Amino acid sequence: MGPASRRLRVVVTRPAEQAGELAQRIEALGHAAVLCPLIEIEPVGPEAVDTSGYDWVVVTSPRGARELAGRRGGELPAVAAIGPGTAAALREHGIEPALVPSVSTQEGLVAELPRPPGRVLFAGADDARPYLADELGADTVVLYRTRALRPGTLPEGDLVVLASASAARAYADLGLGLPAVSIGPETTREARAQGIEVVGEAETHDLDGLVAAIAAARI
Repeated sequence: MGPASRRLRVVVTRPAEQAGELAQRIEALGHAAVLCPLIEIEPVGPEAVDTSGYDWVVVTSPRGARELAGRRGGELPAVAAIGPGTAAALREHGIEPALVPSVSTQEGLVAELPRPPGRVLFAGADDARPYLADELGADTVVLYRTRALRPGTLPEGDLVVLASASAARAYADLGLGLPAVSIGPETTREARAQGIEVVGEAETHDLDGLVAAIAAARI
């Protein structure tokens, strides 16, 4: 990142209601946070999710974890979370995940589930990658959807923060060309597929890891 005294303009693309703490921590690093929400999230699907009869429920995002916690009914089986941020969201609602894989991708999660996994319910977004559900023969319940936003004025910055694959796609559509810091492998994969230069990836796929990756970024 050049001289330590350089103050970067860091574009935060998270939904408005999720951006506050990240922006504060970017400012604490001595950088300027530029708020530019590129996605919004809308709950969809059933009001209640019956988890009875399943051996595993799998969630792959903090939002999916929160939506599941708020709507679940019946006996809750073992729950698998794709990474630390998703696991933390489950714990906020008193659910201790039985599995958090060492590699925070759908492939990593599938690799660490017992085989055969039994009946599996995947709870997530309408645009989630189908790999996990296909590999496990899982039932799927869609609990939220993301919608891309386009700002009226394109943000000026030095670095962009991407905390989801949806944000990566929405950012790519702007054609800005800023280097990016990603929250984890799934987001990095999508960002690079969209032609975005990823200069840092969070080692722990949560807010702490994201802030550390921003601090370590060299641009």
